[in-house]
Amino acid sequence: MAQPEEEFLKEEANRYSRHFVLPDFGKASQYKLKTAHVTVVGAGGLGNPVLQYLAAAGVGQLQIIDFDTVSISNLQRQVLFQTDDIDKPKATIAAKRMAALNPMVEFKPVLQKITSTNAIELLQHTDVVVDCTDNFPTRYLLNDACVLMDIPYVYGSVFRYEGQLAVFNYKQGPNYRDLYPTPPEADSVPNCEAGGVLGVLTGIIGCLQANEVLKIITGFASPLSGEVLLVDSATLEFQHLKVPQRNSRQLIKSLIDYDEFCGTKTKAIMKEVTVQELKSLLDTKADFQLIDVREPHEFDICNLNGELIPQGDIPTSVDKIAKDKQVVIHCRSGARSGNMVQWLEKNHGFTNLYNLKGGITAWAKEIDTSMPTY
Repeated sequence: MAQPEEEFLKEEANRYSRHFVLPDFGKASQYKLKTAHVTVVGAGGLGNPVLQYLAAAGVGQLQIIDFDTVSISNLQRQVLFQTDDIDKPKATIAAKRMAALNPMVEFKPVLQKITSTNAIELLQHTDVVVDCTDNFPTRYLLNDACVLMDIPYVYGSVFRYEGQLAVFNYKQGPNYRDLYPTPPEADSVPNCEAGGVLGVLTGIIGCLQANEVLKIITGFASPLSGEVLLVDSATLEFQHLKVPQRNSRQLIKSLIDYDEFCGTKTKAIMKEVTVQELKSLLDTKADFQLIDVREPHEFDICNLNGELIPQGDIPTSVDKIAKDKQVVIHCRSGARSGNMVQWLEKNHGFTNLYNLKGGITAWAKEIDTSMPTY
């Protein structure tokens, strides 16, 4: 059998020479990287640095799962992308940039959403899963799939100035459900779009995630299993917390409907209007109310001349919302406005509310292509 030293081309030996001379690493560890298959779910703020450092390190196969496209607001932290990449698929662009960085690595972009239906198939040949997503349903899905398939799961998350890092299901150690047995109440935790995030923080956490992947594959050090690392970028405080062992893996028997589990499933009965229907309402000067629930800085970038009532102000501004005529509520993508429609219907009995499908992003793509996007 060929030894690891014989498995490297001259170009590889030159490229990875600094790894070769590392104590407790060397050519043997580099060979493990070369033959490894890693799946990165999410090619955004966390995924960018993860992909860059795993590709540079020489991980043999990198699968990139992301169904989103680049928007201008991504560029504050997603440093793989450029202004010319706006509206292009993130996974495709990331794979192209990484291939230019290291053509010795095989990249597989997957332009679809990972779900309970396709997760097992997408992850079947993976040695490590890296979670670079930003929502609870996908985190629980990835965790459960990794438990069922016995795959280590590297978790990272960011919000405003703080980040989290952990390695779950390493050698059947604690998993994500041990840390978070139940998801938070829907909409109780704002996402980065609503709450913001310091751009450089995604680089810090993403680099730490890549470091854990390298440790898992090569064994040069022990991964962060059984602990969660809390990082405060404002104070530079790092705190380690033990993950309680709840033996939750015994409860994971199959993949479920994670949107329903996390309470994020959009009600089918919620009424919507398309951007074409909204344009007709505006063109005919129909008597309706248009409410924008984005933040003021978003409104300043582009707007539809609607009435600005930021999402956080809705509970104290219910009296400003008409009940005697059609009301169309919108945000950037339709997510926040959809939540507000449902909240107002449930708590204040509104029956005349309509969510703008696709939000102002759809309007910019389909109605007014000259409108600035973000």
